[in-house]
Amino acid sequence: MKKILVAFCVTIFLAACGDDSSSTSVNENSSDSKEISSSSVEQKEDSLSSHLDSLSCKTKTEDNCEYGSLKDDRDGQTYKTVKIGDLWWMAENLNYSDSVNTPSLLGRSWCYDNKPENCAAAGRLYVWSAAIDSVKLAADAENPQECGYGKVCSLPEKLQGICPSGWHLPINDEWRALVAEAGGDSLAGMMLKAKTGWNLGGEGIDGIGFSAVPTGRYKQGVFEYDNYAYFWSANSLGEENGLQQDPYMVSLMLLYSDGDESFLTSIDRNYGHAIRCVKN
Repeated sequence: MKKILVAFCVTIFLAACGDDSSSTSVNENSSDSKEISSSSVEQKEDSLSSHLDSLSCKTKTEDNCEYGSLKDDRDGQTYKTVKIGDLWWMAENLNYSDSVNTPSLLGRSWCYDNKPENCAAAGRLYVWSAAIDSVKLAADAENPQECGYGKVCSLPEKLQGICPSGWHLPINDEWRALVAEAGGDSLAGMMLKAKTGWNLGGEGIDGIGFSAVPTGRYKQGVFEYDNYAYFWSANSLGEENGLQQDPYMVSLMLLYSDGDESFLTSIDRNYGHAIRCVKN
């Protein structure tokens, strides 16, 4: 009986030791997994960093982007410009407001929160009929068109709108070309956003000199979404697919604070958004 009891105790002891060994083995494997996982994340981060560097003309120590300047003869304002791919873009938002010489702007453009300092920092917000200069289009002697809200019209590919002379409102394909230069939809937000001015840790790296800042928008008497940047396009997504122009919706480029993506989407023409112009 004693031999049986001793044997039983030894068996229990060995089993316990076996459990400890097994437990230790699991913990060691878990530690190894964490190290492998951490290493994998670091490799992905290094790969992303290298990819962004390959796309960028700006680094932490150098700025090799190709810049220029644009003077708007209508009001004397000067804008920084930047060449991205084959296109010259304004590197600042349009801030033109002369509603006497450009009646399309009357009651159709604003500074965010009606504060002039916001116009100085991020340009003005325009409804689409103001952006395309609908009054000028209607008064065209050769081809008068009503192109305001609820109207369908045929616009030229390079529509000046309220851009300075020699510049035009970008069409969707030009926005797509910009996004392609910035690494595609999933990275363009990070590449296009400025390094400062964004809340919620949403700053970009401004890798190609576009320097987008949050603009917010104007919607039916309310200023909102001050951590978003909205830029008008001259055409709609439906038109590209052979559909009739939507009389109420048009395309825009969207960047936002808490994401690295960019979006080419559709929005109501009567909202107020920012403008970036492209050189003819």
